[in-house]
Amino acid sequence: MREWQGKRYWLVGASEGLGRALAHVMSRAGTELIVSARSEERLADLVAELPGRASYVTVDVRNSASVTDAAAEIGPLDGVVYLAGSYAPVSASAWDAARVEEICDINFTGCARVMGAVVPAMVARGEGHLVMCGSAAGPSGLPNSIGYGAAKAGVAALARSMQQDLRSSGVEVQLFNAGLVRSAVPEGSGPMAPLLMDAEEAAQEMFEHMNTTYFSKSFPRGASWLLQGSRLLPDRAVWGFGRRG
Repeated sequence: MREWQGKRYWLVGASEGLGRALAHVMSRAGTELIVSARSEERLADLVAELPGRASYVTVDVRNSASVTDAAAEIGPLDGVVYLAGSYAPVSASAWDAARVEEICDINFTGCARVMGAVVPAMVARGEGHLVMCGSAAGPSGLPNSIGYGAAKAGVAALARSMQQDLRSSGVEVQLFNAGLVRSAVPEGSGPMAPLLMDAEEAAQEMFEHMNTTYFSKSFPRGASWLLQGSRLLPDRAVWGFGRRG
């Protein structure tokens, strides 16, 4: 079990959904939290709700200067959890270039920006805890997930590379492959439906993973196993025999 009392963590993407739910779980465990997102109003409301010591710093993960300024304002940290994310169903046959770019920028490039702002200081200090949120959908290339699946697969690859590079540095890296928070996606939304999850349940699963020494965990479990197994099957067997390719 990890010691949380008095530890100082930065939660990026904490204004709603899984991030907001995890903030409540970590605050109850005694963690001092600095929560970040773009909406100052939502962050202020969250800080007022949390039972433990908390503050907020607004940040736009799409902007490098915003990230570096926020990291400098926050100062030394025991850990960082990156939960900023954006999802919209986008098909390659109806490509929305602006939307896909935004999804990739928030889910993957934003994560790389935040890690770049905090990792050097942790390595220099010889300790730290970095947690990133991938997706059970990332490696599988689900239909209608242009941008989202690729970006989340990139987060998983980034986390694995960091885990290898930082293995003897004292900085611990973990990956939580999550489904989609139920409120963010319409019920029965095609291939994404098995990945729908309640924010509070997912936050508890993520926090339990953060208490272990294991690198990765996927949730919801059943859907994650199904998607991982589908990678071993021919494409037509997974997505329908009526499609070409």
